[in-house]
Amino acid sequence: MPSSIPRPLVRLNQSFIFIFATSFVFLYHWLFLIIPLIVGIMGLLMNFNPVMKAGKLFLKKPVNQYIPEDKDQQQFNQKIAVTLLSVSLIAYYLNVNWLAITSATMVALASLIAILGFCIGCFVRFQWKQYQYRRSQHSS
Repeated sequence: MPSSIPRPLVRLNQSFIFIFATSFVFLYHWLFLIIPLIVGIMGLLMNFNPVMKAGKLFLKKPVNQYIPEDKDQQQFNQKIAVTLLSVSLIAYYLNVNWLAITSATMVALASLIAILGFCIGCFVRFQWKQYQYRRSQHSS
């Protein structure tokens, strides 16, 4: 199992999530949540992301010649996206429209910002690791 993912595949997945989350915000149809949610869950539970698998067919160079993205970090980001998409879908079915839209908007914005070069999930994970480290130093 590779410990990194080629950047073009990560960007493809981020674009996929952005398109579907944004479509939900504007068109408010549950399919725009369930499709990226299923893909995200497949990636987390079965280590198989059909979007990345399809995208891999279009890579022009060998996988190891692209800028690598840390797989653990991408899994962390995917967990956040799956959680927020789940919240959005549940809120949609419970007719809590503000929560459904807000959660989907957070996913859309995070994916867009990541495409533009700043990974919010990476920042959150880094802060969490720093907190864990500082906490371990105080208990020693």
